[in-house]
Amino acid sequence: MTTVFLVLAGLMGASGVVLAALAAHAAPGTGLEGASQMLLIHAAAVLGACALAEAGRLWALAGNLAMAVWIIGAVLFAGDIALRAFTGHRLFPMAAPTGGTLLIVAWVLFALAAAVGRR
Repeated sequence: MTTVFLVLAGLMGASGVVLAALAAHAAPGTGLEGASQMLLIHAAAVLGACALAEAGRLWALAGNLAMAVWIIGAVLFAGDIALRAFTGHRLFPMAAPTGGTLLIVAWVLFALAAAVGRR
């Protein structure tokens, strides 16, 4: 499972850099900066959580769930903003707020995974 999370974190990081470039050059003022930040921050969070999981510092179930929810939440948030910036349409109603809420939930799951530790 760690390999999948690492690959997805790499793709999130690359996407975050692309969105940052687009925000600066192709679509300034459209919110792409925030979308870029969410992808980059949570890509780094997934990488850190993978390292902690490999070191046995996280409760595996909650840690894996947190990483999966970080990925889903960041993609929903950033995807909705990017789609609106370039097409004027949304992924679905409330996609960005749903993604943001999932990111909050994932941070709580991560805290639980860290508090409980290896099981």
